[in-house]
Amino acid sequence: MTPGPAGRAAGSSVPPITRTPSHVQRRVTLRTQDGVAIEAAYDPGPDPAGELVIVLAHGFTGGVDRPHVRRAAGVFAQRAAVITFSFRGHGASGGLSTVGDREVLDLAAAVEWARSLGHARVVTVGFSMGGSVVLRHAALAGAAQDAAHGGRTEARVDAVVAVSAPARWFYRGTAPMRRLHWVVTRPLGRVVGRFGLHTRIHPHEWDPVPLSPVESVPLIAPTPLLIVHGDRDPYFPVDHPRMLAAAARGGAELWLEAGMGHAENAADDALLGRIAEWATASWTSATAEGPASAEGSASAEGEELSW
Repeated sequence: MTPGPAGRAAGSSVPPITRTPSHVQRRVTLRTQDGVAIEAAYDPGPDPAGELVIVLAHGFTGGVDRPHVRRAAGVFAQRAAVITFSFRGHGASGGLSTVGDREVLDLAAAVEWARSLGHARVVTVGFSMGGSVVLRHAALAGAAQDAAHGGRTEARVDAVVAVSAPARWFYRGTAPMRRLHWVVTRPLGRVVGRFGLHTRIHPHEWDPVPLSPVESVPLIAPTPLLIVHGDRDPYFPVDHPRMLAAAARGGAELWLEAGMGHAENAADDALLGRIAEWATASWTSATAEGPASAEGSASAEGEELSW
């Protein structure tokens, strides 16, 4: 691959709207399909001519400059180029968090930027909320690529990793998730989110409810999929990753990590290194053959998040 300047948009519909000089880490602002400004950073990794880039999607209340995100990016950057970004409503990005719904457009913008930089192989790695986003993004991008009417394919991915992801929406089975629902759904909770958690949350309910992670998984194959989850996750117990793996019908690899808690903070450097090694080894250059089932494609297209 031959990386170009940050502002180049070869083959991409989301060129950066700000540009920085070429150096080890580039900082840009991307524009999503629905017009939200997203802050993003690029590290070319150990080989500036490498084909692989890992796009890291953080969890709720995270951001490109959060220490745990930077640590994960640093481990990944030892093996590949890395793009990090802040979801809408987080960090210096614009907009309001929809807690996993419109965030799929933020990820699409980051993936398209990765393609515009010349990377032939893109692997998305998402944590918690970001894990649900990478699953749904891969399902929607695959449906767009396979749709008879065509569609933008710059946002397609070559492999997907979901770490500490939920299987289903509206889960309230643990105390941390009940607290999170209070933050998201109550006016006072959103004030706490803005000033205490530095996360700006959209006040309205989903309409329509987006495709759930477990509904998304069957639409991802044959793209390689890795599901990683801790057996001491205080947010989502292990029935969540098992549901996701079962939905893949043998098309996913499941790592249940002994003693691991939740998301970026709980993923140690050794685990992050193993994820990066999997990303390096798992991709395939073969074009995905065979569209998703008609029922699955209809569900994906029903969201009207075409690329």
